[in-house]
Amino acid sequence: MLQVKDITKQLPNGKQLLKGISFSVTQGEFVGILGPSGAGKTLTMKCLNGLLKPTSGSVNITLPNKGQVDIAHIGRKELKHIREHIGVIFQGFNLVKRLTALENVMIGKLGQINVLRSLLYGFTDHEAEMAMEVLKKVKMEALAHRKVETMSGGEMQRVAIARAMFQDPIMILADEPIANLDPKNARSIMKLLKPLSETMPVIGVFHQPEIIMEYCTRVIAIKDGKVFYDGDPKMSEHLLYQIYEDEYSSVVSANLTPVIGEIIPTIEETLIDLKASKKRKNRTLVYEN
Repeated sequence: MLQVKDITKQLPNGKQLLKGISFSVTQGEFVGILGPSGAGKTLTMKCLNGLLKPTSGSVNITLPNKGQVDIAHIGRKELKHIREHIGVIFQGFNLVKRLTALENVMIGKLGQINVLRSLLYGFTDHEAEMAMEVLKKVKMEALAHRKVETMSGGEMQRVAIARAMFQDPIMILADEPIANLDPKNARSIMKLLKPLSETMPVIGVFHQPEIIMEYCTRVIAIKDGKVFYDGDPKMSEHLLYQIYEDEYSSVVSANLTPVIGEIIPTIEETLIDLKASKKRKNRTLVYEN
């Protein structure tokens, strides 16, 4: 379980970037974080894995056999140990391109093995077999021995997911994992991420509301450094407009309405209904007079 409570981030000049962010995520949840540019999404994500210490507040992670640990207030050595068990998936993949897919997956556990052993002989045959099993889960076993520099973006992101899974993580953090992918590959990656939430919390930053609606179990919208919305991913266009304002037209896909279906009317339909209703009301008043 992850519990974030009242985290803030303030610059030396006094400017507040995060203003009391609070939420909790448990096993079984696939949470999508969205919001306009500069809202604080990436800063929040960095606080979740200890890359950034908040000015105040707490980030509690439940560890097996240890209970809750506040990673915002622990030493560097302990933080390093905890981060070894947090699977992180990046927008830019962060793979070693001259290595094969299998080798990239295995180095995901490099921080968990003895330094001397890693220098002398590296990974065992058993660990290589385990890495191959993880590649099978993301349907990349056929390319296990190919260098990732020859792969497509979708294939590289599958390898990155396999690397995160190989860490045996307590949660998965995905920072814009589908930003550089076409719609088909983006959905393929989401189909791989969603089942992982059955065994651990999965939290991702996304810029595609229609994708969040389709795959996430919950959405957290951050705006002006605060949690603006936390709830059902099936958001109305009116709510999305409130979240994005000036960025609405550039962020919301033309495919958004079909995803929502008939449950939520579009803003245009709502305006048409309101105008029609006003006309009917005016006609009634004329007849009565």
